[in-house]
Amino acid sequence: MAITVNLYYTGTKGNARKFAEEMTSSGVVQAIREEIGNIKYEYFYPMNDSETVLLIDSWENQEAIDEHHKTPMMQKIMELREKYDLHMKIERYRSDDDIPDRDKSFIRK
Repeated sequence: MAITVNLYYTGTKGNARKFAEEMTSSGVVQAIREEIGNIKYEYFYPMNDSETVLLIDSWENQEAIDEHHKTPMMQKIMELREKYDLHMKIERYRSDDDIPDRDKSFIRK
């Protein structure tokens, strides 16, 4: 069962976006996407909050997350969080690929 973690990075003076941009330009994002067990690693910008960036980070299982947390990239991520003085809110979800028929009528493919 896959695990998705939504991380909301919040800062001031555009720092959350600068963080996401540096994560991408430095190659950290691509390296994470290439890790075994990573399904998705994408940044999004909320329309109503220019000081927050949402990271949607999905993994095949908890073991893949644990291995990710052991990589040298985690040190780089923590350094960038400090550099940009970011605060975080986290939400975790487990996937449910079994969509009930009563919900399927609301999904447009």
